[in-house]
Amino acid sequence: MVQARIEHYAPGFGDTVIASRGISARDYETYNPNYIGGNINGGAVTLKQSVLGPAPRVNPYRTPLRGVYLCSASTPPGPGVHGMSGYLAARSALRHEFGIRTTPSLAPNQIARTGP
Repeated sequence: MVQARIEHYAPGFGDTVIASRGISARDYETYNPNYIGGNINGGAVTLKQSVLGPAPRVNPYRTPLRGVYLCSASTPPGPGVHGMSGYLAARSALRHEFGIRTTPSLAPNQIARTGP
């Protein structure tokens, strides 16, 4: 069904497919128990879950253990916002473990070019 839909907008697409596989939600949950009901988001996408996260805390990334932080689809901003929970957890760790309050630049260094 998905392939037919793609074929509608990209004629000839089906000719490039070598193999395909379908898996039921139940089988997906068996494959990875974190995918409850086949949900690959790894958590409920509800306002309550977005605000409270895995545990109600002022800082949802810190744990009671020093140096241990959470960054997953269960922490804000939630599933589907790839990388943001890790970024925010890293900022929290920098602030609490090292006293760094300004996020360092993640941009690549500029390399001076010489010549034409």
